[in-house]
Formats: sequence, C-alpha cells, structure tokens
Amino acid sequence: MEEKDYLKDISEIKNMMDRSSQFISLSGLSGILAGAYALIGAAIGKLLLESNSSYYITLESRTFKLMMLTAVAVLLLSVGTAVVLTYFKAKKTGEKIWNNTSKRLFFNFMIPLVTGGIFALLLLHNSIYGLIVPVTLIFYGLSCVNASKYTFRDVRYLGITIIILGLISTEYSGYAIEFWALGFGVCHIVYGSIMYFKYDRK
Repeated sequence: MEEKDYLKDISEIKNMMDRSSQFISLSGLSGILAGAYALIGAAIGKLLLESNSSYYITLESRTFKLMMLTAVAVLLLSVGTAVVLTYFKAKKTGEKIWNNTSKRLFFNFMIPLVTGGIFALLLLHNSIYGLIVPVTLIFYGLSCVNASKYTFRDVRYLGITIIILGLISTEYSGYAIEFWALGFGVCHIVYGSIMYFKYDRK
C-alpha cells in the first residue's frame, strides 16, 4: 500500500513539473480559425493575381498593395483570435497567460519568426519573389519547433510539417499561393483540430 502511494506521489510530482515547464493554455480552436483565415486570404490572393492585367506585379501596383493588405489582415485576425481564446482558456484552467513559461514560449517563437520576416522583406526589396513563400513557411515552421519545448508536443510536429512544405515549395515556385494555403491554412486546421479534441475538450 505504501509503495503504491509512493508511486502515486512521484506521478503527481512529475505532472506538476510538466505543467510548470509547459504553457498548456494554447487553444486548438485558434489554430483552426487561423487556418480558415489563411485559406480565405489565399483565395483572395489568387483572385487578385488572376485579375491582374499585367504579367508582372510591381511593388507600386494596386494588386501588390491589396495582397499585402490581405496578408496583414490575416496576420492580425490570427494573432487577435489566438490571444483572446488563449486568455479565456487560461482563465478557465487557472493558468496565468503571462508567466515565466509563456514568456519563454513567446521569445523562442519570435526569434526565428522575426528573422524570417526580415529575410522575406530583404528578398522583396531585391525582387527575389520566388523565395518569399518558402522562406515564410520555413521560418514559421522553425518558430513552432523552437517554441514547442514550452508547450504541447503537437506544435513541434506542426512546425516540422510546415518546414517540409517550405522546402518542397522552393522547387515549385509557380504554386506559391497553393503551398502557402496548404502550410498556413490546411496544416493549422488539421493540427488545431487534433489539439482541440485532444486537450480543449477535456
């Protein structure tokens, strides 16, 4: 009997240590919605490209500006949704949304993401358009992998999947929007659904 209690205590201590080193309030639903926003954004981008009268798109063109506006809107909606849903989940589970673990998660996620964003802007500035989508996918995937040690392991697999898609997309630059939709849209919906049914519904 004492041995069973001892093993139970060890198990409880291990669970407490895991909880203290992982931010468990990430919302799977926010991933699903982020994926939906990305698919809508990709569809709008495709329509803008198809309606463009010129073969080339310049930085000063109306089409490019509308595509950038769409991308920014998708980003803001995704981040806003993630913050709101994570806040409510943290409140429900009694976890602080801004604690030492979430800070480590945030900074480990942002370092590759900001690096990739700057790299993408430099490519844009130098008119190297074919690598922009692969770079955004690869660095976003690296952000997920880098941050996954502070949250659910599923985020690591999401990151690896998106990195692979980014590498493949370098070979098929003519399908940039399709790969962007697959990486940021479909992958988020799939992994967000897995996380929702695995953790959120408990």
